[in-house]
Amino acid sequence: MSITPLMPVYPRCGFRPVRGEHCHLIGEDGRRCLDFASGIAVNLLGHSHEGLIGAIQRQAATLMHVSNLYGSPQGEHLAQRLVDLTFADTVFFTNSGAEAVECAIKTIRAYHAHVGNDHKFEIITFKNAFHGRTMATISASNQDKMHKGFLPLLAGFKYVEFDDLEGAKAAIGPNTAGFLVEPIQGEGGIRPASDEFMLGLRALADEHDLLLALDEVQCGVGRAGTLYAYEQYGITPDVVATAKGIGGGFPLGACLATEKAARGMVIGTHGSTYGGNPLAMAAGEAVLDAVANEAFMADVRAKGERLRSRLEQFIGNYPDMFELVRGRGLMIGLKMKFETRSFVAHLRDNHDLLTVAAGDNTVRVIPPLVIDDSHIDEFMDKLSAGAASFQPPESA
Repeated sequence: MSITPLMPVYPRCGFRPVRGEHCHLIGEDGRRCLDFASGIAVNLLGHSHEGLIGAIQRQAATLMHVSNLYGSPQGEHLAQRLVDLTFADTVFFTNSGAEAVECAIKTIRAYHAHVGNDHKFEIITFKNAFHGRTMATISASNQDKMHKGFLPLLAGFKYVEFDDLEGAKAAIGPNTAGFLVEPIQGEGGIRPASDEFMLGLRALADEHDLLLALDEVQCGVGRAGTLYAYEQYGITPDVVATAKGIGGGFPLGACLATEKAARGMVIGTHGSTYGGNPLAMAAGEAVLDAVANEAFMADVRAKGERLRSRLEQFIGNYPDMFELVRGRGLMIGLKMKFETRSFVAHLRDNHDLLTVAAGDNTVRVIPPLVIDDSHIDEFMDKLSAGAASFQPPESA
């Protein structure tokens, strides 16, 4: 028995990309694939954005890492931009989405400890969520497949059905500290929460002095058509975890919080060796330079509407395969009538189209935000050819 040099925790496919060109990936065998997966909603500027590449190159030649023992003009500048653009008063930079959610969890608990409510530690989360792969974030998710082999879980999480406001209200008890929710579930199947649910959670949090934390790791940074999805619900969160697209492909995440929510996050309570390093800050600045303006967001929304409209028209040709289209902006889910991994593999292996499987029998369509109509045309051509040549599983 021998183990592979890369720990075998991923069922890696045969496509092996070595180069990116805008919205395409080129494999080591020369295959050219249309990338409507974006590194799982990460490469929002595609693979060869001059602004992002130039910012990283210039910063790499200047200063890459110094640790958080020193003042950080780079971190301060990016943090101020995020504060100016969002609800937040303060930012903690991380290297990943799971770390950003970990920081959000700690922020919720630290708030109550700081104000003398040590008994308030329990966080209400929602079924079919995906919050990360650390012990705290798998404990915050109710998925058995993520729990297997890692028991016991961390205590202090209570699961409620997604988009069930009455269930969330009923789950509140003397130990409840806050809510942690994805406004649009990603891994769970591109399922947007209803306005009533998000507004209701905000009202419940206010009524019971709970913190409302949003996991916008996948749906944030323009993916849903606004810089952050919470803007579309007309609410002000207390904490937001963000990552994926915020670095455009460079590892970067952040935990954004109000001054009230972060009052327990004082010296010594949290840290990260690499978090906020100058190289990551340069990447984040370049991403905001590109996306943090209304013209770009309006364009994302318009492209999302065009793509969604064409998908809704398309699925009528295959009533035995497809059920519905949902999502916001360029975060679109194509719900099928059977498990989607075989279809995603078929599109990749036979039609050079990259998408991502998700829960609830859903194909994630999450292209770079910089696609144009030619990419939408190419996507629809490849999807149509793939659907026509696919043999659904007999159980379907």
